[in-house]
Amino acid sequence: MHIRRCPPWLRRPLLLALQFALWLLPASLPADDSELFRVGELTAARGQATSGYLEVAAAADGAARIPVTLVHGARPGPALALIAGTHGYEYPAITALQRLRGRVAPESLAGTLILVHIANPPSFYGRTVYTSPADGKNLNRVYPGRADGSLSERIADVITRQVIERADYLVDLHGGDGNEALRPYVYLPVTGQAELDAASRGMALAFGLDHIVIDEGRAQPPEASIYTDQTALSRGIPAITTETGQLGSNDEHWVGLAVFGAENLMRHLGMLPGAARANDNVVWLRGYEVIRSPITGIFQPAVRDGYAVAEGGLLGHLLDEFGEPAGEVRAPFAGVVNYVLGTPPVSQGEPLAMVSRIVGDTQP
Repeated sequence: MHIRRCPPWLRRPLLLALQFALWLLPASLPADDSELFRVGELTAARGQATSGYLEVAAAADGAARIPVTLVHGARPGPALALIAGTHGYEYPAITALQRLRGRVAPESLAGTLILVHIANPPSFYGRTVYTSPADGKNLNRVYPGRADGSLSERIADVITRQVIERADYLVDLHGGDGNEALRPYVYLPVTGQAELDAASRGMALAFGLDHIVIDEGRAQPPEASIYTDQTALSRGIPAITTETGQLGSNDEHWVGLAVFGAENLMRHLGMLPGAARANDNVVWLRGYEVIRSPITGIFQPAVRDGYAVAEGGLLGHLLDEFGEPAGEVRAPFAGVVNYVLGTPPVSQGEPLAMVSRIVGDTQP
């Protein structure tokens, strides 16, 4: 192949232009890009921590500011994103990330910790269950979002581009919404990709909760990922979703489960010194089903979170507004009640309970 050489008359101008461009570069720019970590407009140098906001552009339905902390460790390592407040009424994970902000020192950390303190500020400050008061949408159903969409979709777009796609591992931390009596558990999504699934399984075990739901039914493409964890997985990033809390409680027990889980996971990933504590007593669950209400009315549960139920076992009663019986809700199969509605009002199509089958400790 013939390579055409630069003619002599052009060499000196090109050299001068290159020298001028190099002169324009800031003197403080590090030789190694890993010395700086950037999320949106936030930048942390190696061995430093910083907090600020991801700005979500204003439109007819408002704007949002998402509080984020970066802890950029003194030593190289993976980037772990922990996202709380996807549903604004789920408080323990939000409090847990505030605790982690003060507990994880950059000098002791290998890699980078990305803390999204409140992913859904409209829902948090509006005290709403499931959906945002700005657009009536569930943030955990609109990923990867749209820059020109409604506020929930714009939030998802910002988190996708500026957080999820910057991470090597991701945890979406939930806590049983304001109407859910829930026994803590982990969703372990399965993609069919052996290496990715093995990494996610390791994360699920390291988080330390004793119930793990093998989730085989939610794999989605990257352009229509729907869920936070699927947005990461569809981009090759190991991810899990955790549930630690119930009924809007911010009790120390639920907060502590999330703090322990995050720190144990960081040890598992080699980000913090010390060995991760083994999780040897897991109840493995799969084939879960969410039972939804056929009517708008009143629900009276007959079981508690964590109960074992037989096939056809009574989960609760439906009543109309006058207290008259409107139906019974029964388990579709024998299993464990992951959560059950713990407050009376229910709208048609809303969840009443989630039941999962118990299985042995098998690979997904």
